[in-house]
Order: sequence, then C-alpha cells, then structure tokens
Amino acid sequence: MGRIGNSLSHLLLGLSTSLQQAQVEPSLQTLSDASLQAFALMARELGRTMSTLVQTRRQVWLAQSPLTETCRKVLRAVPVEPGELFGAAALEALERAARARQTRQELSGLHRSMSAPSRPRGPVAIPQRRSQPDYPGGLRRSQRPYENRWKLFSDWCNGKAADPVRCPVAIVLEFLQFLLDSGRSHSTLRVYVAAISSRHEGVDGATVGCHRLVSLFLRGALRLRPPRTLRAPAWDLPLVLEAMSLPPFEPLTQVGLKWLSMKVAFLLAITSAKRVGELQALSVAETCLRWNPDGSGVVLWPNVAFLPKVLSRTHLNQPIRLARFDSQSEEGRSELLCPVRALRAYIAATAGIRQSEQLFVCHGGPNRGRALSKQRLSHWVVDAIAHAYGASGRPPPSGVRCHSTRSVATSWAALRGVPLEAICAAASWATPGTFTRFYRVNVAGHCPMAAVLRPSSADSKE
Repeated sequence: MGRIGNSLSHLLLGLSTSLQQAQVEPSLQTLSDASLQAFALMARELGRTMSTLVQTRRQVWLAQSPLTETCRKVLRAVPVEPGELFGAAALEALERAARARQTRQELSGLHRSMSAPSRPRGPVAIPQRRSQPDYPGGLRRSQRPYENRWKLFSDWCNGKAADPVRCPVAIVLEFLQFLLDSGRSHSTLRVYVAAISSRHEGVDGATVGCHRLVSLFLRGALRLRPPRTLRAPAWDLPLVLEAMSLPPFEPLTQVGLKWLSMKVAFLLAITSAKRVGELQALSVAETCLRWNPDGSGVVLWPNVAFLPKVLSRTHLNQPIRLARFDSQSEEGRSELLCPVRALRAYIAATAGIRQSEQLFVCHGGPNRGRALSKQRLSHWVVDAIAHAYGASGRPPPSGVRCHSTRSVATSWAALRGVPLEAICAAASWATPGTFTRFYRVNVAGHCPMAAVLRPSSADSKE
C-alpha cells in the first residue's frame, strides 16, 4: 500500500505540473492539488502505522526472549528498519556491547592480578569444558567460547617466557601435546586451535590452524583418540514397555498421580523423540492442545515463548502429533501403552490441582500443581526406567540419562522401517548424518544373523 500510494503521488505530481503548463481551468488545478495533499497525508499515516506495528512486534519479541536486560536496552535503541524487527545495526550494537563488557572484564582482571601477590608460574590445571553464549535465543557471539581457552594458552606461554600472540608453531604444538597428555579429545583440541588462531598473528601469512604441522598433529590426535560413539543402548526398551503395562502403572483409573506422571513423561519422550526442553514447554492451553474430533489422536504445540535449541523456521513451534493405538493389535496390550490414552488420563487427573497451563506439573510437595522444571521432568523419565528394571528383578543400569530416549526411540524406529526423513523431522535433525553418527545404537538381537542357520518351513518339509 505504501508503494502504491507513493507511485500515485508521483503521477499526481506529474499531472499537476502538466496542468500548470497547459493553463487549464483553476478548478482542475485545485482538484489535482487537493488529491496530491490527500495522498501525502495517507502515506504519512500509513508510515506511522507501520512503524507502530514494527515497534510493537519488537517489544513482544524482547519480552518473550531470554536476553539479558542489558541486551534488551541495546536493541531498543537500534533504529527501526522497514519490514524488519532488527537490521544489521542490531548485531553491530550487540558486538559493541560485548566488546565493552569484555574490556571491563579484562581491566578488572588486570587490576586483580596487579593487586594479588606474585606466585610461581607454570602449567595450570585445565578448566572444565564450558561454553556459554552471550546472547541466548540465537544471538550469540562465536568468540565467547574461545576466551577461556585463550587465557589458558596465554598462561602457558607466560610460563614458557613466550609471547602468545607471536610465539612460533613449536610452542603451539607443545601446548597441544600437553592437552593431549591430559586426556583431551580431538574435538577439544580443535576448539583450542581455533581459539589460538583467533588472536595469534599467524605464521607465513596464514593462521595457526592452517599450518601443516598443526593439521598433521590434529590428524594424529584423531587416530590416537577416535571419537567414542554409542554401540549398544544404555537400557532395554522392550523391558521398560513391559513394565509400563503392569502395576503400579496400570490400571490408569486406579494408579497414583506419581506413577501416572512418570508413565506419561516416558511415553511422550519415546513416541516424540524430543528433547526434554521441548517436552517441558508443552502446554494444555486451547491454542497448544487439540484433540482430534474422532478421538484418533492429539496434536501438541509448545508455548509461544519457547525457543528451541536451533532457531530456524523449520524448528520453531513444531507440533507433536500422537495417534491412538488400536486395542485389537499385537496381543491386545498396545492400548496399555497408548500415549493418547495416558495423556488424556493425566490431564483429567491434574485438572483439580493445576496452577499452570504447562502440561507437566508437580504432583506433590509444596509446589503441587505448579509448573515442572526440566530437571525434575528428566528425573521422572529416569525413575520410570529404574523402576521397570527393579520390577523385573534386574539391577537398574547406571548412568542413564533422559536424553538417551532420543537415541533409543529413533534407533527402534529405524529398525522397524521408519524412513530416515521422518525420523529426522521428528527429532529436529537437519540431516540423517546426525542420527547415524551420534544417536543410532544397535537395538537388534544379540545374534541377528543367526537366523540364516535356521531352515525355512519349505526346507523342513523337504
């Protein structure tokens, strides 16, 4: 509308100029001038309306984002760009704020080091791997994870009386060897190399990471310590599902809210293959929970304020679709494991105590009925697995995590013939390589190829 109004204003301006040159009647000239003024007023009011809408969208986005108050103040001062919430000036402003904060931290660290008593220099303990983004919700600074690594390298060089910015490659290789001897993996060494390359002046016109000797060292470290991948699942899914069909998880009309909560959390984690943060963000609001009219299933959405791990159009506000199991299928026990049935029973059981629209709420204690945290939701899933093992007379596996449900669920889905595209879409993976490299485990039988030794029915008759 703004572009159309602008074009019509230019046409009227040209018409008014032509009428003045043609010396027509004054009434026509007055009508042309009035139309031009009307279009000018319309364009101005339309611009104000568009500016108000953009400002409103920015305020809503800032109110729902997990940014710090400092970042919000910086973004509010950024000028508005037509049709966009934030333009290139927003990233530049955040970068300036991050650099100013980093400078203040360096100055405060320098002041502490000058006031602290001197101490002998030498190799220092390697801090635990840690990476915290400056700007949650997608606006993160890539140099932030390198600060601690660079500090460690600087302390190492100071102990060797070398300049960390201009030191030769031999010092860098010696530092990497120290990390390797300390038990660091190949991927961790690559992060340290990237941190050094970001501030080192380089060698022979190239960065340290591109140097041939450094590349050969990293290649050798990969061969010495190849990445460890999952080979076998940490727990047995059929065993846990069998326990879910027995007391204390059944019958649903008689079980306690504790066991019902654990069962629903486990079934949703298995059937959706979602992260615990995505499960915790589910809501029972009318806009986030829709039952199929024929009772065949349900669709769940996370609340509007939830930001997934990967911020992209394909990952935002992704629904979870669950279908009801047929009561006549597979030994008549499938209905006992139906997530739709369990979810309906859970929502009905928590209706009287619910104090939050979040799907999962606390079932006891002083926070009864309030929103459940991600940590407690993870405990529910792990406790359900541990109880299933205890009920079967087997010791519970050690080191079980809620995140393991993603690998177990997707591996069983692949074994049952579910296409990789559908598995990746459910688990929010961009490519099948993520599943095959990091999540796929061997859920087949202990000796799956032993079936070739068993004669077929036709061979037995012969």
